[in-house]
Amino acid sequence: MLAKDLLFFWDGGIKLTNGLAVDFRRRQPQGFISHAHADHMARHELALCTAPTAALYQLRLGTRPVVELQYGVPKDWAGMRLTAFPAGHCLGSAMLHVEAGNCSLLYTGDFRLKRSFTAEPAQIPRADILIMESTYGQPHYRMPPREETVTRLFELVTRVLNAEMLPVIYAYSVGKAQEVTSALTKAGFSVWQHQQVYRVSQVYEQFGVTLGHYSLCNSELEMPAVLVVPPRASLPPLKFKLFRIAVTGWALDESTKYRLGVDEALPLTDHADYEELIQLVEQVAPDQIFCLHGPESFVHRLCEQGWQAKPLGQPVQNRLF
Repeated sequence: MLAKDLLFFWDGGIKLTNGLAVDFRRRQPQGFISHAHADHMARHELALCTAPTAALYQLRLGTRPVVELQYGVPKDWAGMRLTAFPAGHCLGSAMLHVEAGNCSLLYTGDFRLKRSFTAEPAQIPRADILIMESTYGQPHYRMPPREETVTRLFELVTRVLNAEMLPVIYAYSVGKAQEVTSALTKAGFSVWQHQQVYRVSQVYEQFGVTLGHYSLCNSELEMPAVLVVPPRASLPPLKFKLFRIAVTGWALDESTKYRLGVDEALPLTDHADYEELIQLVEQVAPDQIFCLHGPESFVHRLCEQGWQAKPLGQPVQNRLF
């Protein structure tokens, strides 16, 4: 799909018509990186991103050439005007606003509208074209208030510690692990982090995000403690019985804990839930919408509500609008 009037085309991923690749997982001459999760970045010849994302990108993939974008400050780039806006997903995450001629486009990347403990609050600009992630694009994915889920986490951790077991919380090393750490340390729990998480947390601290007191995990871990690790991480030899807890929006599905092989799963997410997806569309008020990473049923629901919406990266099924 090549449409210069849309400002972008699909080439196994999104590319602006000025050649800038957007969140590509394969190396490109120039690539915008919305945030530092592995499925949104590659070792580009030149990357455009915010300063925190640049630091996390280079931590994870090595020293790379970077052009830093400041939130809300336009940058002219190959005939287009680019502006980064906070996405609320993790530290440094950014939506990309693109202007060329009389047309504008907003690419959300992963985002969250509700407030985060450790990420900049999202800001949503108006745009003619919206390219949005729609991971939780089914109506039953309405997350409970974060405070409610965090309270459940505290209660669960307390019960596990009282049973003389070690709570092990599985959370992505960038973003969710810092959310969990911040909540737990503020509540007075002793937190130990896996090395991958700890290195990322040090970058958060460098950018002024205080996570409280936490320690690097090793075989000297002392109880009572809570251990925060990435999914599928290997652990050092520990002498305690483990209780495994996953934090993920998919926990709204009762089968999640069995699918992930954990003892409990709690619905803590750094993605927009269904209501936030609809809220974003209403605030951007675009003429055209393209959806990524979500169910095609969400596209159909948008069309039923009167929006012009299509899925990206998959065949488009003909339907009456």
